[in-house]
Amino acid sequence: MNAQTEFTTVSEWIEQNAAYLLGRGERCVPDEASTSAVRGKTVLITGGGGSIGSELCMQCAAFGAGKIIILDVNENNAFAIRERLAADHPGQCAQVEIASVRDAGRLRRIFAKHRPALVIHAAAHKHVPLMETAAAEAVKNNIFGTVNAADAAEEWGAEGFVLISTDKAVMPTSVMGATKRFCEYIMASRADSPTKFSAVRFGNVLGSAGSVVPSFIRAIKHGEVIRITDARVERYFMTIPEAARLVLCASAMAEQGDIHVLDMGEPIPILTLAERLGELLGISPRIEITALRPGEKLREKLFYGDPAATDSPLILRERPPVMNRTGIADRLRLLADAGDDDDAAMAALREAVTEYQKEVLQ
Repeated sequence: MNAQTEFTTVSEWIEQNAAYLLGRGERCVPDEASTSAVRGKTVLITGGGGSIGSELCMQCAAFGAGKIIILDVNENNAFAIRERLAADHPGQCAQVEIASVRDAGRLRRIFAKHRPALVIHAAAHKHVPLMETAAAEAVKNNIFGTVNAADAAEEWGAEGFVLISTDKAVMPTSVMGATKRFCEYIMASRADSPTKFSAVRFGNVLGSAGSVVPSFIRAIKHGEVIRITDARVERYFMTIPEAARLVLCASAMAEQGDIHVLDMGEPIPILTLAERLGELLGISPRIEITALRPGEKLREKLFYGDPAATDSPLILRERPPVMNRTGIADRLRLLADAGDDDDAAMAALREAVTEYQKEVLQ
């Protein structure tokens, strides 16, 4: 492996070496489905300036979106992706809307202004250990932010709404995973809607902001210790482009409430990933085994039960949980009553999310 080639960013280096790191080739879902999902349409992406959101913006442009609305609370990230779109797709109509998904009124005004046909909801708190001590914030941002975005999409006639979920929503042991499972409930509860609500479950996204690989690269280059919580920990991984293509392809084939998952191959031991990074960089990593953190599992699962096939051999479908609007409304009141109290929010989550595990079950 030649690790000396210079790349503009760490993300580009990771993408270039993804096949070796993952031990598999790229999963290429059909372009035709992605094109049909966005061509000529107004697409609004919440969290549009983030790692996944920005790649979604670029792929929407590549597949012929009529207009791209970049909705993000971080103005610098939103500005950066708008500039990148202008450079790489100079004819693309793209607008930035600075907003938090927690502001329902602001979202309604933005949706009324742009009337998006497709909404991709990527905005969320995603860091597992940090959310364990910020349960109230996770509930407000992930759950009520999703409610606000879904309400606005429904009110202003969006054709489709795709939630970005996670494999951590399957039998969740963490606050973050539990909030994402509840968001899957929200999608399922709107089966009566003219807007088609669905979700995609990601594994760990290789090279995304705050993820393990950029952190490991920095540590290896600086001779710092890499701390792995257990030698047996393994995770499913996908690349940022794979993640974005999954969203677009799944949005074209989704039925009401569907949950789609990319075939990511076998899970990868985190210890193996660290060793492969060391080989690529030509530096032997210093590794220390510590202990599992709160909310962390040894292994993730991708599904509840057996998945069904789709028109794409690389995408699998899980039918949604049985849920209705009344049941969701009752649980939302329970979560809202917890307010800013983290302990109360965690207790409410345990009551609201049936599958939330009180202990880490390996």
